[in-house]
Amino acid sequence: MSHSFKHTPHNAITDSGIARVIPCRELDLTDPFKWLVLAVHDMRRAPLHTLLYGALFALVPWFIVYLVKLTGWHLIIMPAIVCFMLIGPFLAAGLYDVSWELEKGHRPSFLHSIKATTRNAVNGWGFAVVLMILMIFWLRVASLIHALYPPYLDETLRDLWPFLILGTGVGVLFSVLLLFISAFTQPILMERKVDLATALLTSVNAVWLNKLPMALWAGIIFTIVVLGFITQFVGFILLMPLLGYATWHAYIDTIETKRARNYV
Repeated sequence: MSHSFKHTPHNAITDSGIARVIPCRELDLTDPFKWLVLAVHDMRRAPLHTLLYGALFALVPWFIVYLVKLTGWHLIIMPAIVCFMLIGPFLAAGLYDVSWELEKGHRPSFLHSIKATTRNAVNGWGFAVVLMILMIFWLRVASLIHALYPPYLDETLRDLWPFLILGTGVGVLFSVLLLFISAFTQPILMERKVDLATALLTSVNAVWLNKLPMALWAGIIFTIVVLGFITQFVGFILLMPLLGYATWHAYIDTIETKRARNYV
């Protein structure tokens, strides 16, 4: 299927002079659901890879909750969720590789998917550092919010709600920032020999020009994460591969390519 791409307009992103911005397609509001359908097809074609990476994604939040119980710091739950969302895009590189191999008509292999993070390694690890800085900064903000909680108050909803609202509001801001910088950055770095600034600005520009579809996509991501936590992380075994494969399809459907892709 052929796509028409936007002529990238002049704005603060494209005129920044930091790096070039790869043009993007104007998305429809229904496109995120198409990405999920394509992801289900990938899950059926690579069930073993799906279960292995799903188990890994289930272990990460389990370990986070274990640390919460170990420290007894109940207000770390919200920052822990955000941290999980920060780490997720980088860990999903193996899933992106599986979808990419299927798109090319190849048989995916674990070794090939593990090596996915070595493609464009310098910029890929640079992106990991950016995510780590965001994570550390958010944890420091969360620590400050926790420090403001008076020790003499009871741990009741009535006493906690001002801090829960504040923490949630800050978490939403960080999540929006995360969406802008990570929506397409990792897939771009995996497939293209571009610098980190180009990948980041391309992702920011694509999200900015497709606010409503990407807002819906963000809502789907949030719902998947919530469902995973409600099921005590067991749901992540299937939900996170679904999200990883769908993210790859979101990338190849959104960012301009030199030749037509096979899946969309």
